[in-house]
Amino acid sequence: MSIDMRAVTVSATRYHDISCGHVVFGHESKCQHLHGHNYRVHFEVTGERDAIGRVLDFGVIKHRLCLWLEAEWDHRFLVWQKHPLAAGLQAIDPAGVLLLPFNPTAENMARYLLEIVGPAQLAGLSVTLARVVVEETAKCSAEARL
Repeated sequence: MSIDMRAVTVSATRYHDISCGHVVFGHESKCQHLHGHNYRVHFEVTGERDAIGRVLDFGVIKHRLCLWLEAEWDHRFLVWQKHPLAAGLQAIDPAGVLLLPFNPTAENMARYLLEIVGPAQLAGLSVTLARVVVEETAKCSAEARL
């Protein structure tokens, strides 16, 4: 019995842990308050395998995606630029408060990483960021996928 390898999708996945704060505008419960999480973010890359058999070296995923997270979101406070507290929070800590073009729910964070960050960080490579999972806690996560 043989397997048609053209029908098989192969991916490479790497995760990275960051700690950051956020506030969810419009939330009906405790997430409306300033708080933080230890996030685990999973990046799944798809594409054709190279001569060695890899979609993409795990070190490249680290360098292009994980280190972006480390530099941009780790130990920062994420707030939607339209949140009423945004300007005041940024005035308190200009380098630590990051104003985002979206409400920083795990779902929106995953989608932003998939649609905006991934294509920019993987430009020039023959791979696609196909899936991002943002674990907000060990029990709760959000996923965005193509």
